[in-house]
Amino acid sequence: HASSTTGSAAGLPAADPVVDEAWISPPLEGEELDSLAAWQDEDGRVLVVATAKSSHRLSVFDAASGARLRTFGGPGQGPGQFARPNGIAVFGDLLFVVERDNHRVQVLSLPAFEPLGSFGQEQLRLPYGLWVYEHAPGEVTVLVTDSFMQDFANAVPPPREQLAERVKRFRVAVDEDGVLRARYDGAFGDTGEGALFMVESIAGDPAGGRLLIAEEDRRVGSTLREYALDGRYLGRSLPPLRGEAEGVALWECEGGEGYWIAVEQLRPTRFHVLERDTLRSAGVFTGSRTARTDGIAVFAGPTPRFPGGILFALHDDRAVAAFDLGEVARSLRLSPRCGG
Repeated sequence: HASSTTGSAAGLPAADPVVDEAWISPPLEGEELDSLAAWQDEDGRVLVVATAKSSHRLSVFDAASGARLRTFGGPGQGPGQFARPNGIAVFGDLLFVVERDNHRVQVLSLPAFEPLGSFGQEQLRLPYGLWVYEHAPGEVTVLVTDSFMQDFANAVPPPREQLAERVKRFRVAVDEDGVLRARYDGAFGDTGEGALFMVESIAGDPAGGRLLIAEEDRRVGSTLREYALDGRYLGRSLPPLRGEAEGVALWECEGGEGYWIAVEQLRPTRFHVLERDTLRSAGVFTGSRTARTDGIAVFAGPTPRFPGGILFALHDDRAVAAFDLGEVARSLRLSPRCGG
């Protein structure tokens, strides 16, 4: 399904390789889909869950076909209700959902979407994205981006010293009785050259000890900034993008190899593939239709239809697209340890 067109003899840059989507879900109007997370049930079926900012609920899709299986939630402040749900992440059978307008992270148990509780109401001002990793047996760290502004309507960021609070850290555990415990463990953000003016997407690599955080503000140059897990800016950012830096995810492969996939929000969406440790470009591709992507999610394990894994990407606020990571690996001539 992959094709590539080369630049003309006039020396134009070569066009990005095109990797056709394996499927695009039927469009959903009035939902305003934003972020994605993938989960595999005990029978091996992979589901992808999307947040919907305008309908204040979650939509669940079948990863093999793109069929929408169910919705969950609706507007409100109670358990199992949402107010502009945005970032979403899975750890084990726990689903974490950031709610911008309830100023919290809600935790649900899969597959039943049973609400277990929420946290962050006292610390989060305008939360958007999150990333979750296990820092000790049975306890996870949840990093939440908080893009509060001095003047939201005119996109005026806060004073620079307040950019030290761009990412909030929580330590979270759920015991065998389903009791949620969460404690706030401080904030971070550089106030110098690594400052984060407008933040949403964040992803990390515990083995590599790094975070990639998307800077969306094109006035300072939309890019990805490299931070350490402890919150220090490591002095490295990618060259500025033409479009906004949006979703970012780690694609882990055999033997510790892997790549980052990072969205440049254009029409069509450009997917940047970066080497896991060096962050050097391993290539860029587009889909045949996927455009203006917000969130993405990687499911790296094999499935019957996708033995090399799956990249899920939001398409134009109204649908989910799936890409065969085996096709991506072949198209960009990536490591044979990636893509099956």
